[in-house]
Amino acid sequence: MNVQPKKRLGQHFLVDSNILGVIGRLAELEPDDVVLEIGPGLGVLTRYLADRVARVHAVELDRSLEAPLRETLAGRENVELAFGDALALDLAALDPAPTKLVANLPYNVATPIVVESLEGIPTLERWCVMVQREVADRFFAEPRTKAYGAVSVLVQLKTRRVGFHAVPPTVFRPRPRVDSALVAFVRTDGPPLGELRLVVDGAFAHRRKTLANSLALSDVATRGQAEAALAAIGRPPNARAEELAPEEFVALSRALA
Repeated sequence: MNVQPKKRLGQHFLVDSNILGVIGRLAELEPDDVVLEIGPGLGVLTRYLADRVARVHAVELDRSLEAPLRETLAGRENVELAFGDALALDLAALDPAPTKLVANLPYNVATPIVVESLEGIPTLERWCVMVQREVADRFFAEPRTKAYGAVSVLVQLKTRRVGFHAVPPTVFRPRPRVDSALVAFVRTDGPPLGELRLVVDGAFAHRRKTLANSLALSDVATRGQAEAALAAIGRPPNARAEELAPEEFVALSRALA
């Protein structure tokens, strides 16, 4: 069946089965795993997962892929197909609850899916996701680097990276114009993101500004409040968001509170 990927959905179908073994290794698949896959596409990875784990919840936005997906997955009773927007569905209500997110994520929603899953799906213990290389680098970027941002802080406060594998464009159809990467990370005992996320997002909202000015422009705190909070954690009033380590944002949020 000839299915054309939709550019507006950021679709790049996984077609090279050689990469599946790498995914399986980084995901540390076990027979009792319950896996959530977002963006199964043509079902190449879904089929691989279904043959190795107890249950696969596959969530696909594109209804036109239902027929080829069901054809590919015929006979695999441990796959639950759901059609809809993964960012709008209540994935925490899936039964049985997923313990791992293993997916070739659609490029245009990869970052929000990962960020929302950190607390939105509390049963997740491990992530193994295929994303654009620059996105993978951003997840675990170091402070004072160009890639470091709000996403870096949030992901690093809740998880720890345990695997990385560069992926060439040749494993996809159509071939993306950018490199990709598999990145694996596991949950850690991080702080609740709630109010902290508002501070982090506000701090990086205006990167050309100082952190205090960015928080003020984002209506998170007044400039004076932000500068006082920075002083409380031992930072100067003209500090920039990219200078603070993830743990410092926790202290900053507490000082602001």
